[in-house]
Amino acid sequence: MPSLFPTLATPVEQLAEGAVLLRGFALADATDLIDAIHSVALVAPFRHLVTPGGQRMSVAMTNCGDVGWVSDDHGYRYDATDPETGLRWPTLPPRFLALASRAASAAGFPEFLPDCCLVNRYDPGARLTLHQDRNERATVAPIVSVSLGLPATFLFGGLTRSAPAARFQVEHGDVAVWGGPARMRFHGVLPLPDGEHPATGRLRFNLTFREAVRCRNGAPEGEV
Repeated sequence: MPSLFPTLATPVEQLAEGAVLLRGFALADATDLIDAIHSVALVAPFRHLVTPGGQRMSVAMTNCGDVGWVSDDHGYRYDATDPETGLRWPTLPPRFLALASRAASAAGFPEFLPDCCLVNRYDPGARLTLHQDRNERATVAPIVSVSLGLPATFLFGGLTRSAPAARFQVEHGDVAVWGGPARMRFHGVLPLPDGEHPATGRLRFNLTFREAVRCRNGAPEGEV
């Protein structure tokens, strides 16, 4: 695997083997990314998904790309259509694709080509419990996670839920990338403190890019 410590203008912080935090990597694109989020939400509005166990998630979510991640009493899965509108998810904005590919390459994963972006909206008090991203077919591909707006505490744990989780403060424009030996590590976000950010107000947005249904050669794998 290529080096995880390329020469960058922004600081690189190691989270674990195979995982880095690129400080301020998305700052130059932040305004355009936020504008694109609002455009996506006009077509596929934010909603609070319900877990298979019947719990309402505190984080509001939407998707763009070839597929979107959904959760209901039928389980967690990727679907090509938005269950609320019956329409296909909005396409990945070009700015999203460009940033995700650049960040993955900077972290040592040059062949990353996402087909899905899960967009999370955090209000004060919203959190994301420790979990693995394990519904993707291309589990060798990295995850690229972009923080926008209010700062948050990102939890990065081990390969089991009970393993200790390190805490990292993520700020507006930071990008976390994890893959290779870190790909199946548990991760989450502590409850978001109240605050005000000039770009987003009392909100935090997170973009999570994944290769959900594409094979490593870029071709779709089966029907979605």
